[in-house]
Amino acid sequence: MIKFLKIITGFRLNNFFTTPLRVVVTFLIVISAGAVVSAQFQPNPYRAVENWAKLPDGRPMGAVGDLMLDPDGKHIWAIVRCSATESNRFGTECLDSDLDPIIKFDLNGNVVKSFGGGMFIWPHGLDVDQGGNVWVADAVSAKKTPKGVRGHQVVKFSPEGKVLLTLGTPGVAGDGPDHFNAPSDVVVASNGDIFVADGHSFDDGNNRVVKFSKEGKFIKAWGKTGYAPGEFRMLHAIAIDSEGRVFVADRGNNRIQIFNQDGKFLTQWTQFGRPSGITFDDKGQIYVTDSESDLIQNPGWEMGIRIGNAKTGWVSSFILYPWGDPRVVEGTGAEFVAVDKEGNLYGGEPRPRRIQKYVKVMP
Repeated sequence: MIKFLKIITGFRLNNFFTTPLRVVVTFLIVISAGAVVSAQFQPNPYRAVENWAKLPDGRPMGAVGDLMLDPDGKHIWAIVRCSATESNRFGTECLDSDLDPIIKFDLNGNVVKSFGGGMFIWPHGLDVDQGGNVWVADAVSAKKTPKGVRGHQVVKFSPEGKVLLTLGTPGVAGDGPDHFNAPSDVVVASNGDIFVADGHSFDDGNNRVVKFSKEGKFIKAWGKTGYAPGEFRMLHAIAIDSEGRVFVADRGNNRIQIFNQDGKFLTQWTQFGRPSGITFDDKGQIYVTDSESDLIQNPGWEMGIRIGNAKTGWVSSFILYPWGDPRVVEGTGAEFVAVDKEGNLYGGEPRPRRIQKYVKVMP
């Protein structure tokens, strides 16, 4: 049972007695569910496929800022940040570049479309709505925002790259209905309502969810900086499941918070580690990336991709990152994940600068 629990959750058993209470409680919850989960658990059912993404004209791969399956089921949309490699350019990689950061791949990793060059500073967070429109957030921090007309926005593009709608005030951080402060992600509900995770910060951002109508009219906002239910410390991703529930990767608090679409807190999950990205498939499964668990930020947990039941929260599979333990370089694993109709995964990795494909080899 102990070996099983380490594999299934990515929990470091040797740190059990030194971890914070919230982590120990999570571990005990998983133990209580062991009889249910273990009956369904299988070894890692995925095989890594190297060098999947192929950029044209010798373009180097930039940091990946999110990715998602197109509604046609035949393409993957991704944010590939511009190719600046200097360490002091982290967070502003597209500031001085005209490279297109929004890229559409076929399932063989070939680029079939790109756009958005010169429109973003630090694109971070992407959604594709039911009509195939592409939504992208610009999460540049307030302190790194230069004078100009970019940053702190969410932009809606047609599938061909035409700008259809913008939310936020370009280049100006704020906390009102017309401003964001480093918005990190966006998701569109089935009725067209728009939810923005605002923002990518621990202490000096808004740490809230902002809801708009499909026309872009402000409806409401909820959340503030903190630790309690409905409070956040770095909202890193936002997603909606088949039941219409809003899932927020509250990364700074090492948890997923779940709300209804009016902002009512429903529950929180800590069994998926320190969440960076969230997505769902059409079979009722949730996929959560953990790119930051280490001995400081989330003691006792391993980095990787955890897969579970979106309704119950039971974790059924775990893809362990091969980067070593403890984590040496911040942000080494996948922060974002997409899943295709065959169940294959695509992990977006910022610092290794790649899209790592995982082929499903077991049912």
